[in-house]
Amino acid sequence: MMHRRAMIAGAGSAVLGPFPAFAEIKGLPPALPEGTKEVARYANLPEKKRLICLADRPPNYATPVDVYTEAVTPNDRFFVRYHIDAVPQPVSLNDWTLTIGGDAAERPARLSWGDLLDLPRTEVLAVCQCAGNRRGLVVPHVAGVEWTDGAMGCATWLGPRLRDVLKAARVKPEAVEIWFSGADTPPLAGTPQFRKSLPIEKAMDDNTIVAIAMNGAPLPLLNGYPARLVVPGWVGTYWMKHLNTIEISTTPLTSFWMKSAYRVPAGMFPVTLPFKSQAAETTVSITEMVVNSIIADPVEGSEGERSGFRIQGVAWDRGNGIKRVEVSLDGGATWRDALLDRPLGPYAFRRFSLDTGFLRRGEYRLASRATSNADERQADAMKVNPGGYHNNVPRVITMTVT
Repeated sequence: MMHRRAMIAGAGSAVLGPFPAFAEIKGLPPALPEGTKEVARYANLPEKKRLICLADRPPNYATPVDVYTEAVTPNDRFFVRYHIDAVPQPVSLNDWTLTIGGDAAERPARLSWGDLLDLPRTEVLAVCQCAGNRRGLVVPHVAGVEWTDGAMGCATWLGPRLRDVLKAARVKPEAVEIWFSGADTPPLAGTPQFRKSLPIEKAMDDNTIVAIAMNGAPLPLLNGYPARLVVPGWVGTYWMKHLNTIEISTTPLTSFWMKSAYRVPAGMFPVTLPFKSQAAETTVSITEMVVNSIIADPVEGSEGERSGFRIQGVAWDRGNGIKRVEVSLDGGATWRDALLDRPLGPYAFRRFSLDTGFLRRGEYRLASRATSNADERQADAMKVNPGGYHNNVPRVITMTVT
């Protein structure tokens, strides 16, 4: 665990400034829209290095795929996702407060940074993944940030459990949802504020925390400094960054980002905990991640030796854990079992590898598919939905053996 003095000394030194870019990217997936290929570029940001810029207003930067040869994603390579242009400037920890209220709060409270650090802390190793990860590979293309594979990362998150934070305001028995807001407020009056909610059951889960550290260091500014919500197993839209306001409510949140955005056809994807208070007749809020995997090495367009090479990557799901990963060298016609590293936790990446052995010269189409401990396997075909969400079709990597 991190000591309070060390956290305060090291936190929030970066100020978001111009986004310098360099080097045209090679090896992007051929299925990406042409406009995205023209815009995508490597860029360095404060506290970051060599991410892929897909948009800078608002800032949306992907992690390069070769980073996923490791089970834990470094802070400086962790993806950046914003819905609103106005990224907040670092706040002094002496001035930071977390307001807790709402009609189901028996005693509204305001916590200081010191109050937050005085609460018992827990660690959870978990994947944070944007719901639209791989949206750019959906055919036909749909509107939204045209992500490749890089809108995700796995980190060790440290902080108090959300339920312990909520105790300060004494949650009434009739509470239905917990609402969240952050400091990244809209620049224009007509732009809807980014607000999200959780069902009371998920909010009280042992693994739902208010993170104050990431991989043993203070949160980077662009990943939510000084505090963010961590909701293991659920897509990143619920992981509120720059958290400053919590409301305990007897009614569902009706914000644009709940009622209109981030919704999928009812019954299309498996879930363990339905978000009943946000369900409509034909759609539901997207919540839990689906089983998925990715090959991180070799990368698209690379060359290999006939003597063979090692295929490496990671697999993950919504918290059941991964029991099997298969790898194909011929675009999915045949499959071979990969070797799995030991599991690091139900919400974490699980590394896999396969040594190809001797290969003939020619083109190879690599792919991976994972199966969870709940016997859920990656989809053979995209489950079409308007947002391009949950693209877990095995991703094909084309390479050449010389």
